[in-house]
Amino acid sequence: MKILLHTCCGPCTVGTLKELDRNVHEITAYWYNPNIHPYLEYSSRLDSLKKLAESINMPTIIEDDYGLKKFVKMVAEDISNRCGKCYEDRIYQTARKAKELGFEAFSTTLLVSPYQQHNRIKQMAERIAEEIGIPFYYVDPRPHFREGNNEAREKGLYMQKYCGCVFSEEDRYRKYRKAS
Repeated sequence: MKILLHTCCGPCTVGTLKELDRNVHEITAYWYNPNIHPYLEYSSRLDSLKKLAESINMPTIIEDDYGLKKFVKMVAEDISNRCGKCYEDRIYQTARKAKELGFEAFSTTLLVSPYQQHNRIKQMAERIAEEIGIPFYYVDPRPHFREGNNEAREKGLYMQKYCGCVFSEEDRYRKYRKAS
């Protein structure tokens, strides 16, 4: 099956690919992440994905558009629901792109992290798949999260410290500061 895999970073892609069998499926990585900030973080994650894709010979489609203004406008009215808006934006874009390019299904690396809202992402992707008219290929790669991170470190991939948006960066470092 030809699957377009939304990818948020190299390490999450490594973990997800452990669940998606590349010998059975033809997987193309898709980079669309207007939520990742600041710019150096965005660049580091994109470079990490490119490095991984090259090392395993995985086709990649990159929407290289640093989306600070778009993301801020999208979440400004409801910052407490920023994650839902962010998931929805990236999943919609991936489903549209998959359909436009003739893929048989789409999926996302967002499902690998134990820090993300797994069931919410799954339900949202299923709804969007029905709406757009392309199947969502569901796998639960969470058991491979730590293993994927360890392998990513071995490969020398950039390891991020927070989800991606400026608000998650603040949350992460505020907790770290309080703990010290």
